[in-house]
Order: sequence, then structure tokens, then C-alpha cells
Amino acid sequence: MIIVFVFIFGLVFGSFLNVVIYRTTHGTSPLSGRSVCPKCKMIISWKHNIPLISFFLLQGKCANCKTKISWQYPVVEFMTGIMFVWWFLMGRSFFLLFGEPWSVLQPVFWLVVGMLLLVIFIADLRFGLIPDQVSLPLFILALGYRLGLVTSQQMQSSDLVNAVISGLVLMLFFYSLWYFTKGRGFGFGDVKLAPSLGLLLGWPRTLVGVFIGFLLGAVVAVVLLILGRKRFGQTIPLGPFLVLGTVAALLWGQQLWSWYFGLL
Repeated sequence: MIIVFVFIFGLVFGSFLNVVIYRTTHGTSPLSGRSVCPKCKMIISWKHNIPLISFFLLQGKCANCKTKISWQYPVVEFMTGIMFVWWFLMGRSFFLLFGEPWSVLQPVFWLVVGMLLLVIFIADLRFGLIPDQVSLPLFILALGYRLGLVTSQQMQSSDLVNAVISGLVLMLFFYSLWYFTKGRGFGFGDVKLAPSLGLLLGWPRTLVGVFIGFLLGAVVAVVLLILGRKRFGQTIPLGPFLVLGTVAALLWGQQLWSWYFGLL
């Protein structure tokens, strides 16, 4: 029953993340009133806004104008529910700080980071945009977390310096890609995201995460070209692959780094 409750709690947060994704990619605030249908502008009733259930009861259509509702909504809700369950059952093994307040703050921090990364993943995948309203809070949160660890002596100051340098170097690298492609082959949202990734991952995980992200992006691009879904010269969003690379580096970054250098 506890797991079911955690999953439902995650669904509720997932519903809010959908609001954040749509509104931040369309220039409005996530807190600007109740949800409305993008087509007919009718306010969505609470009974038509129940996570997962309402989508299937309405057969994926607006209750008023019958416009199709994107599959993004149930997918994000379900993914957030699963994230909450994983965090509750297994995540604690990754959150190893003891003592107050870090035994509470650290798990909550990584759960919030997970939700922000999910928003970035979907927003860039669907709309080709990483909203500043999401990347900036992620940066502030990551920086505050790192500073808190240092001041409470949970982390050495040298680790903070390495994380800051990793973020700056990555930002300069992304900026150079954006500059030399004149913004046509690389988005500036990725440049703004770079400092946060450096702070979250530190060194050498930043390099591992970016390498995995670029590798996944290249593989998907080749597959899309073979299938005829993309043509040479067309771009695909990098943000989703950077998010996947970040998650992989957080979970297995040190092992992958050691394995790679063990081959040399």
C-alpha cells in the first residue's frame, strides 16, 4: 500500500510537471492559473484532470472540443510515478550521507533534480527548447547543494572547485559549438545547461556523461537517417541525450571511467 501511495503521489507531481513543460515552452508561468485546453481555451475540470485515468476515460481527447491530447501527458505522469517508486525503494542506497539534515536533504535534492531533468528531457524533445525557468533553478539548486556540502564538511572544497571548473569548461565547449555553427547546429539552451551538469556530476563524471550523451545522440541520428526520418543537415535536440548521459554518469560514472582507463 505504501508503494501504491508513493506511485500515486508521483502521478500528481507528474501532472504538475506537464504544466511546467507546456507553459515554460510557450512563454507563460507554471503558476498562472488553472489548466486550460490549448485549442478551445476551456478550463479543464478536476474530473478531467486526474493523472492517467482521465486521459484514458476521455480516449485521449479534450472533453469540450475533442482535440487530441498528446501522449506526453500520461507518459510524463507514469514516468514520474515510477521515479518516485524507484527513489523510495532503491534510491536510498545512492544517498549515503548520514546525520541531520543531510539524511533528509540529500534524497529530496536528488528527487527534485530528477524531476527537473525529466522536464528538460521532454521539453527539448517535443519543443526543441530548454526553458530558462527550469535550467536556472537547476543551477541554483546544484550550486546551493554543493556549497552546503562543503560548509558542513561533507565534501572537500577541492571537489567543489573541480565541479565548478567542469561546468565552466563544458559551458565554453558548448558555447564554441553554438558560436561556430551560428546556432544552427547547436542550441544555446545546452550552453546554459552545462554549468548545472558540471556541478551535479563533478570530475570525471562530467566527461563520462557528455560522452555518453553525444554517443547516444549520434546513434539515434544515424538510425533516423537510415529510416528516412531525418535528412543530412537537419538537427535533433541534444538535451534529452545529455539528460540520459547525466543519469548514466551519476549511477555508473566512476565505474565506467575506471573501466575505460583499465583498457588502456
